[in-house]
Amino acid sequence: MRNLLFMALLATAAQASAQSAARDSVARAELTIEEAIALARRSNPELQQVLNNRATARAAVRSAYGQLLPSADVSLSAQRQQGGRQIFNGTSLGASSDVNQSNYRLGIGYRINSATLFTPSLQRANRDAVEADITGATETLRDRVSQQYLSALQAEANAELQDTLVIAAQQQVVLAQAREIVGSGTQLDISRAEVALGLQQVQVLRARNNVDIEKLRLFQLMGVNQPLGVRLVSRFTVVPINLRLEDLLATARKDNPVVVALRSRERVADLNVKREKSEYSPTLSLSTGIGGYTYGFADGGFPVAQAMAQTEASFTNCVRTEEVRAAVGLPNNLGTCSAFVFNDAQADAIRRENGKFPFNFTNAPRSITASLSLPLFDGFAREQRVQEAMASRSDARYGVRARELALTADVTAAYLTVTTAARTAALQEQNAAKARQELKLVQDRYRIGATTFIDLTEARATYERAESERINAIYDYHKAFAALESAVGRPLR
Repeated sequence: MRNLLFMALLATAAQASAQSAARDSVARAELTIEEAIALARRSNPELQQVLNNRATARAAVRSAYGQLLPSADVSLSAQRQQGGRQIFNGTSLGASSDVNQSNYRLGIGYRINSATLFTPSLQRANRDAVEADITGATETLRDRVSQQYLSALQAEANAELQDTLVIAAQQQVVLAQAREIVGSGTQLDISRAEVALGLQQVQVLRARNNVDIEKLRLFQLMGVNQPLGVRLVSRFTVVPINLRLEDLLATARKDNPVVVALRSRERVADLNVKREKSEYSPTLSLSTGIGGYTYGFADGGFPVAQAMAQTEASFTNCVRTEEVRAAVGLPNNLGTCSAFVFNDAQADAIRRENGKFPFNFTNAPRSITASLSLPLFDGFAREQRVQEAMASRSDARYGVRARELALTADVTAAYLTVTTAARTAALQEQNAAKARQELKLVQDRYRIGATTFIDLTEARATYERAESERINAIYDYHKAFAALESAVGRPLR
């Protein structure tokens, strides 16, 4: 009877373990590390901010080349002036009709100096520096996503370890109960096993919570919301590194995106010094343009009436003059006064001339202007800009030198860390195998009553510690390898 009960308890524990495994095997969304990196490059908001600088840099290059081309502008204006009498210097001016005026101008200008010629090279260098910044930001993001992906996998591995320890604790409870039934155990052993099971279940909760947190941080880096039930499916093996340190250092000095970006910034700073010094050169300016204007009275009959009145006044003056000449005995040319006649053709011509507003322009005289200016003194502002540019160039050079020195140290340290991590992982694998063998031996001895529950608990704790260290050693190796890739500046596998 006792043997039947013992077998039933073992079957119950095995069934619970099988149900748990079945639940975990439900199909879920899968995510590889390559997919995570690709998605982060498309969606990470911090990287997108850096990518926006590309459009700005390209626009600056276009603008720099545009400064080598002539500028053009066009203007169009219209004015209406109220009619009436105006007094100027005691003289009555003006008209009894409103006046309409309009004009246009199309101007073309060109300005060039040494700074204008240097600017395209400066902006091209700045564009290259922006591209290097983008490459550096992309590689930094790849490293961060890789590290976080590995952290999430490490958390999952630790959680799976805790799950297996819960199953082992459940089996120990069943075993303690079975031993108590057959008389080789005590109620104290059962209580200790149940306490150990409860503590292990707490560890499972904490481990699963840590998995959720690490996944949340991963998807935060990727720049997207985390879907439900996503699984990280990439797996990695520990392989001894077969790369030479000298080759890694040479590759890093050549391809590391941070160093490349700093060198690009140094070139930008050097060109900026040349541009600021070119402000001492003369500037040639050319300008020309075409234009036109209109002028007319709002009342089309007003200029006709004025012309008619002027004609009549001229005719009257002519007649009076000739009459005076005749009165004093001078020759009389009264017949010439008949030339002062206002007819309909003249009225129509005046109306046509007055009706040009707003777009029937009369061309204005053309002109072209050329000037050559040489800056002499501007309150030392130009000298200040040159000194600031030279200081920025020195800072850029020192920045490159500092980063190159740090690069050597970073790559060397990362290489040594990877080498040590590979050896550590191999040793921890051996330790975990021995601890697993020891636990199995103690479990078998406890099952037949040859050892105590305390020995079993100690063996279980040793196994848990060794297995946890094995998992951590494996992922420490992969994190160290990712750090080495980040230091070099490109993937190495």
